[in-house]
Order: sequence, then structure tokens, then C-alpha cells
Amino acid sequence: MMSHPSLNLPIDAFRVELRDGCEQVFCQVRRKWVVLTPEEWVRQHVVAYLHRSLGYPLSLMRLEKRVDGGKRLQRSDVTAHASDGRPLLLVECKAPDEPIDRETLFQASRYNRHIGAGHILLSNGMVHQCCRIDGGEVNFLDAIPFYTDLINI
Repeated sequence: MMSHPSLNLPIDAFRVELRDGCEQVFCQVRRKWVVLTPEEWVRQHVVAYLHRSLGYPLSLMRLEKRVDGGKRLQRSDVTAHASDGRPLLLVECKAPDEPIDRETLFQASRYNRHIGAGHILLSNGMVHQCCRIDGGEVNFLDAIPFYTDLINI
């Protein structure tokens, strides 16, 4: 099994196995085994943190949701919804060695034009930036909001 980097997120216990010749992790949201890439390592940690620390229900998260628009298939990493289906938070994950920069925000913003979440979270597992979208204005926050704070907006 590969060694995975420590992240700037709480440690969580994941089911990781060698399956079909590659390392895979069991995704609780998708309820299936997926290839454990560096980006997936970050995605699983972010999902666990949102759920266990900030109260986001696993049942209201969508992973790798298809985003319409453009010529190539695009997928948002994580989208958290309210119980009425309203998108609350769009998450863009990168591998730990990839920077969180302006291009990452542009990518997430392109996805969010079609999804319409009020907040965007960018993470490479080491750096996390969260912002609120007010019309076309991006306002960076000091912390990632709790689920209960977003459903009351």
C-alpha cells in the first residue's frame, strides 16, 4: 500500500484495500470503491471533516457531480445541499502538491455558474480557502461555515 501524506485536516479511518491491482478507498457518499489518487485522498478527508466536524449530512453530499457547459465533461468534486435540494457549498479539491491559486478559484467559479451554491471551498488538504458568493462578488471567510449556518441563509 502507498504512503499518503498527512493533511491539514483531522485524521480519519478510511477503508483502503488493494483491489483490481490498485489501491482503492471505500467512499461513504458514493457507496462504492474508488481508485485512491492523491486528489481522492484529499476529497475523502474534506468530506469526513465536513461531516464529522461541521455537521454536513453525507446523504446531502454529491461527489463528482456532472457540470453542464463547455465542450468537455466536467465534474465538481463535492457539492453539499440543503434538504430541499438547494446547493449550499461547492468544493474543489486538488492533490496536496498542487497549489490553491487564482486558477483554482476560476475553475470552481465556472462550475458554480451551473450549480449555484452560495459558498465555495478550495482545498489541497494543506490549504483551505472558503468564500461566500454574493452576486458576482467573492468574499473570503476566516473559516468554513457549519452546515447549520448555511441552511439558515
